[in-house]
This record gives sequence, C-alpha cells and structure tokens, in this order.
Amino acid sequence: MKAAVIRSWGGPEQFSVETVADPEPGPGEVIVELHASALNWHDVLVRQTGRGFTTPSILGIDGAGIRQDTGEKTVIFPGLNWGKNAAAPGKDFSILGDGTDGTYAQLVAVPVENLFPMPKHLSWAEAAALPCAGLTAYRALFMRAGLRLGETVLVIGAGSGVSTFAIMFAAAAEARVLATSSSQDKLDSVRAIGVDKGFLYTDPDWVQQVLEATGGGVDVIVNGAGANLRDAMACLKPGGRIAVFGASAGSTAKIDIADLYWGQVSVLGTTLGSPDDFGHMLEMIDKYQIRPIIDSVYSLTEIVEAHRHLESRNHLGKLVLSLR
Repeated sequence: MKAAVIRSWGGPEQFSVETVADPEPGPGEVIVELHASALNWHDVLVRQTGRGFTTPSILGIDGAGIRQDTGEKTVIFPGLNWGKNAAAPGKDFSILGDGTDGTYAQLVAVPVENLFPMPKHLSWAEAAALPCAGLTAYRALFMRAGLRLGETVLVIGAGSGVSTFAIMFAAAAEARVLATSSSQDKLDSVRAIGVDKGFLYTDPDWVQQVLEATGGGVDVIVNGAGANLRDAMACLKPGGRIAVFGASAGSTAKIDIADLYWGQVSVLGTTLGSPDDFGHMLEMIDKYQIRPIIDSVYSLTEIVEAHRHLESRNHLGKLVLSLR
C-alpha cells in the first residue's frame, strides 16, 4: 500500500510517500480500505517532536473507508482503550496513529469496536473529517458543558475544525451562537453555519463587546486557545461553564481565583470522547443532516503541502486527504 511515512521528527518536509507492507490485523482487528483521511493539529504536534513515539511512523487519527470483512462503509472512532469510565479515559487510553500506524495510508488495522456505520448523506471526505474534531466539539458542548436549549454559546477561534463543528452542533441544539476570530473573513463565513454575531479578538475591547451584545455574558464557552483563559472567563455570566479542549495560543494561562469563585464559574477540560459519545454524535449528524466544513482536499502525494496549509492557520474547517 501507499502511505505517508515519517522517519525523522520535524517539519512537514519529513513526510515521504512510500510503498510499505499492508497491515496485518491483530486479534479483534479489521482492515479498513481507506478512501479519505483528515488532518488534525494533534498530527502536527506529534510530527514536530515525536512525543516519545518511535519512527518510522504513519500518522493520522481520522479515516473513513470500507471494511474488508463486511464491505460496509465505515467511519473510525480514533480512541483506543477508553475504558469503562464515561467521565474520563483509563490509563491504557491511546490515540490511533500515535503508538500504532494511522490513517495517512490506503489501509489501516483497527479494533472492530472502533468501527461505526458511515452516515449515508456524507461524502468520503466529509465522513473522514468527522471523528476527532466532531467528537471533541460534541463532548465539549453536551457531555462536559451541558449545553441546554436556549442558552448562548461563545466559540473562541472560529475557523478550526473543532470550532466549526461546535458552531453547527450548538445551532442545531437551538442555542444562540457567537464566535471570535482574528479574521473578519472567517467571521463572515461562519455566519452561514449558525453564528449570530462575531467579534475580532484583536480588538482590545472584545470582551466588553461580548458582554454588551449578550446583556451580561454567555452561558457556555468552547475554547481551544488555552492561554486566553482569563479573558474568555470574563465573557461568562455568573454560573457559566467553559470547556477547554486545546492550547493553540499557549499552554499556560493566568486567572484571578476570585473571578473563579465569585462568578461560580466551571472550567472543564475536555478532548475527544468515549465510544458512546461518538455514537451519539453520529446520531446528531444524521438527525440534523450536518455536513462538515471542508476547506480543501489533497492527494496523499500532497501531504507536505497539506501540513503546511494546516500550520498556516489560514483554513476554514477541515483539511482532508483523498486516498483513492
């Protein structure tokens, strides 16, 4: 099979498209003939430093394809060994494509319990775009922040895969959706998928703008930036909840503890989700006929260009690899 192989950690140029041996399924595993894979920021972080994993490595979390055992169209749940606790993964939890070969390839071996029926209204590219970003957004909104009908949601950093899913899920749940970005073009674009009002976080008074637009703050925030936690918390109404799924703007943040307790604020860490979360997310995708936002589709031979595009942060939605 063809695969994008990493033999040394570093920049996008470390990818080499090679012919490698087909994977052999282990006990309880199935081979999936992948039609599409999607890029995630997690892939960039692993590619840059290795994070303790070994080379050669085939990265890739997300994928959609055909099961060799049944011929069915399938989408892959990317979490391995979540465990029995719905609240958090167990000690043996890992992610497809880290310690195992991932989905930047034409074939992948996956535990059978990680395979879910592909939503019928989606293309291969759209289905491949779902797993990591869609699941992270779904769990952040509903399982962690407990979004309720009629509440107001602020999505920090409109444009990423997780952010676009969060906007669409919140809109489908009949929430009022607000968003921030450094790009007015991105704010204009996400209005079409459910954003009521957007704010440029490059404006020094953007927090005050949010407070004025909401009459005192929002109920829920979905935040993948991390370092802006104090400003984000200032946008919450008393008793509000903020779900933090990433640290794209920095891995440390300072907050005023008094703001935390006087505001009765809940700060909730979250990423990916359980197999049950994944199944419920697919049900929502099907019920509301939600289609992922695809920025662009690349061939496997264009993997270097695709990763450079991802690192530029100039995309809106997901970047996808076509594998057939």
